[in-house]
Amino acid sequence: ALAFKMSSPSVTARLFPPLVKDGVDPLMTEAILVPYDIPNQSVGTVIHDTGLRVGYLRSVSHALIVFVNESFIDELAAAAGKDPYEYRLSLLEKQPRFTNVLKLAAQKAGWGKPLPKGRARGIAVMEGYETYMAQVVEASVVNGQIKVHRVVIAVDLGRMVNPNIVEQQLESNIIFGLQVALYGNITLKDGRVEQQNFNTYKLPRMPKTPKIEMHIVKSNEKPGGIGEPGMALFSPALANAVYALNGKRLRKMPFSLA
Repeated sequence: ALAFKMSSPSVTARLFPPLVKDGVDPLMTEAILVPYDIPNQSVGTVIHDTGLRVGYLRSVSHALIVFVNESFIDELAAAAGKDPYEYRLSLLEKQPRFTNVLKLAAQKAGWGKPLPKGRARGIAVMEGYETYMAQVVEASVVNGQIKVHRVVIAVDLGRMVNPNIVEQQLESNIIFGLQVALYGNITLKDGRVEQQNFNTYKLPRMPKTPKIEMHIVKSNEKPGGIGEPGMALFSPALANAVYALNGKRLRKMPFSLA
């Protein structure tokens, strides 16, 4: 059995009040049920007003929920003494599209093969906007800072209209995910946001950009969305790589090793 409860402010309640029914914001429930063969799942949401006016993050609640669920499934694998990839695979036998992208990402990333000293891999999988995706992130820690070296993506988004645009979206998803995972901190002082412009809000620059490898499944399924899922999956894959590296679980974004 697995129980999950999501708590956050509701952007929808402010912008589109009719969509919130019986106290449930439907955009807070995205990917809340895990795809794994866990027969008993209890999920719920709580709208919590923090007093701050917030907006939708790219991928909306996928970014929050997938980070929690894919980090937790990694914890379950560790508790069971299983390889994170093999553990996920054993729970996805009834989900062929998930299984396909998971196997593809692991194979292309060289999962299980030795890495240079001081590096580790993390893996994660999700469905968002009817697109199925797996990512393997290769990372290290340099001078107390997380460094991402390589990201391998396997994605099944159904029938593609423009493959070039798909690749552009996937690359931008990873850079956006890198921003959220490592740099995207917003701080408040005396009730005001301190970061007023890009001179005080840190962004990843080209030297920080990892090698991005994309493997797109040829499919005749109906088209899925590709503008957002990749950034949501990057954070848990990176967090799982850090755990494999040093045994430290990262539970708060942006990540800090302090």
